[in-house]
Amino acid sequence: MAQLLDSGLEELFEEFTKEYFSRSVEAEENRQREHDAATRIQSWFRACKVRAYVSHLHKKAIIIQKIWRGFTARAHFRQTVKAAYFIMKMNFYNDVAVRIQRTWRGFFVRKYIHNFYARKKYLEQVCWKNEHIRRELDELEELQKRERNCLEMMKEQTAKVYKAHRLHHLMSTKQCPGVFNSPFRPAPHEMELLLRQVKYEAPTRLVPRYRDCHVGMPDSAAPSFPGNLGSPWIKTTRTCFSCKPMLPPIVNKKQQDLFREPGEVWQQFVNYPELMLRLQTSYKHLEEAQNQQ
Repeated sequence: MAQLLDSGLEELFEEFTKEYFSRSVEAEENRQREHDAATRIQSWFRACKVRAYVSHLHKKAIIIQKIWRGFTARAHFRQTVKAAYFIMKMNFYNDVAVRIQRTWRGFFVRKYIHNFYARKKYLEQVCWKNEHIRRELDELEELQKRERNCLEMMKEQTAKVYKAHRLHHLMSTKQCPGVFNSPFRPAPHEMELLLRQVKYEAPTRLVPRYRDCHVGMPDSAAPSFPGNLGSPWIKTTRTCFSCKPMLPPIVNKKQQDLFREPGEVWQQFVNYPELMLRLQTSYKHLEEAQNQQ
């Protein structure tokens, strides 16, 4: 009986030993995996705790910031409202003060400083002075206008006299009536009368061929004809024109025709005056002929 028990215990002990060894081997095999799993669970849990705590702190910080910002904004708004109200009151007081000062100053000036009748008299004197000055300016303008017209008339008369000197060869004669004394006119032309009054004088200087000069207008290079017609409007002197070079000497002798040079014609008239005697006729020959007719 004892032997049976001992053999049974030995079998159980061997089985227990084998099972303990197998479980120890299995536990050793699963130890690292269980450690990694436990470490992962712990890290996840701790992370959840930290995230929850950080989220809690973030929410509380937002609440604190919101309350503080609202407080500061309300304080700033109250300060802004106070400043605007103060400025509005100051503007109102300034406007009221200006209105009071304006009313008082106007009343004081009208009552104690300015006299209505004295100011009225002053304005009347100013108006009279303006009218007097305006009248004097009108008279001065009229005088200047008359002077300008007088100068223009003098220029026109001088130009006519100069033209008459230039066109003296067109004066009427017994043989040739002239271009300004047509027999069909009831009275002689104005230029014809002026040609009769002007005395012919030889030009000392002639206009160069390359210069263009308007007919009837005095030019600096035109010949000067001294003398007058007895009128204060007609005055021509040699000092009115500048000096120009003399005419070139006459070299060749040509027969007289319609296109000879004025210098040659003048030299022939001086040297042979008998050739020009046929032109010395009466100025009134045409009028006498008309009267006879």
